Amino acid sequence: MIKRELCKLYAVTDRNLCRDFLGELEEAVKAGVTLVQLREKNLADDEFVVLAKNVKELLAKYNVPLIINVNINVALAVNADGVHLGQSDMKPEEARKLLGSDKIIGVSARTVEQAQTAYNNGADYIGSGAVFGTSTKKDAKKLSVEEFSEICGSVPIPVVAIGGVNAENIGQLEGTGASGVAVVSAIFGQPDIKEAVNSLLKVADEIF
Repeated sequence: MIKRELCKLYAVTDRNLCRDFLGELEEAVKAGVTLVQLREKNLADDEFVVLAKNVKELLAKYNVPLIINVNINVALAVNADGVHLGQSDMKPEEARKLLGSDKIIGVSARTVEQAQTAYNNGADYIGSGAVFGTSTKKDAKKLSVEEFSEICGSVPIPVVAIGGVNAENIGQLEGTGASGVAVVSAIFGQPDIKEAVNSLLKVADEIF
């Protein structure tokens, strides 16, 4: 289970956008980020574990949960709060057996069918998009706001919008049923992290 309010402003990391990754992450969390996904596609497991331990220690100071992208072994090694899985990754029911009942499992879904299947197989939340296109995931196809809204209405668990979300377009998600947004470049790599988070939260607090 995951509380809906934890999904409001979900930061997905990209160290390539950062000059001082841990420093910028701490700024973002202090400013109000509610959930963090550590996403590392090219790190060996041992390096990923070291990084994840450092991130978990930082987030614990602010009581913000840590989600590991895809890598169950790393999530287990650092006792992360959960994992996020894509459609081609481990099935949520298999992840549940390994992680236990108290961990958060998120699943990416682009269709109502995928979202319902994920929910029926034990997902705690859905990440859906790309709602506005994206610069950080080259193969992500755009999902219309209408399609996204249908996905939100198809499952009783939180649905988070991902893909190109920023302070200028986040307001377009009002009324969709979303629980929050997942953002990468709208926070990381911004010249003023605190201001970037505040701009997103100003709207998120009103519509989610």
